[in-house]
Amino acid sequence: MLELRNIEKYYNPGTVNEMCLFHGFNLKVEKGEFVSVVGSNGSGKTSMLNIICGSIPIDRGQILLDGKDITKEKEFRRNRRIGRVYQNPALGTCPAMTILENMSLADNKGSVYGLRRGTNKARTEYYRELLGQLGLGLEDKMDVKVGSLSGGQRQAMALLMSTMTPIEFLILDEHTAALDPKTAELIMQLTDKLVKEKKLTTIMVTHNLRYAVEYGNRLLMMHQGQAVLDLKREEKQDMKVDDILAKFNEISIECGN
Repeated sequence: MLELRNIEKYYNPGTVNEMCLFHGFNLKVEKGEFVSVVGSNGSGKTSMLNIICGSIPIDRGQILLDGKDITKEKEFRRNRRIGRVYQNPALGTCPAMTILENMSLADNKGSVYGLRRGTNKARTEYYRELLGQLGLGLEDKMDVKVGSLSGGQRQAMALLMSTMTPIEFLILDEHTAALDPKTAELIMQLTDKLVKEKKLTTIMVTHNLRYAVEYGNRLLMMHQGQAVLDLKREEKQDMKVDDILAKFNEISIECGN
C-alpha cells in the first residue's frame, strides 16, 4: 500500500511567487489498485507523481510504502520498487544505445555491473520474445539504435522496460499524450495487459477522459492540490465521459472561467 500523509509542498518559498500546491494532502492507494488521475493543468497531478517517486522533496508530511517511511529515501532507491513511464518517449530509453543494450540495461536495473559486459547474449532470445509480444517487429532490430525508432515504438519499449524487473508500483505520467491515436490505443492495451499480468499497483495521469473511464478500477480528479472526486470500483464503472466533463465545467465555473 502507498500512503501520502499530510503532504505540504511549496514552490518558490519566500518569494513574491510563493505558491502552496499541497496543504494537508492525503491519499491511500491499496495494493492492486489501478488509479486513473485526471485534472486541469496545475492541479497537482504530475507533482504528486514526482513526490511519490522522489523527484521533488516535500516540505512537510510522510510518504509510506507498505508501512515503511520512504520520505527521505533517494529517488534511485525508490526506483527499485517503482517503474515510471513519462510523457516524452525519449525519457524512458537511451537513444544512442541499441535495442539490445536498452533491454539489457533495464534487465539489470538496481544491479552492480562491475567489470562484466553490459549486455548478456544469453538473454537475447528472452528479449526477442518480450519484444515480439508488442507486434511492432522490434525483435528483428536488436542492433538498431533506439533513437531511430518512432515515438510509439520507443514508448512501447519504455513501458516494457519499466516492468522487466520485479516492481510493485507503476507510475504513468501522460504516457500516451505525445502519440498518434492509433499508437496510443496500442500503448493503452499493452499497459492494461502488463498491469493485469504482473498484478501491479498503478497510478496513471491522463488528459484522455475515455482512457480514465475505460481503464483502471479507481478514478481520481485533482484540482488545486486536492482530490475533488474519488470513485472506486462500482462507482467508477457507472461513470461516463460526459459525467467527468460536467464536473470539469462545474469547477471551471466556480473558478470564474
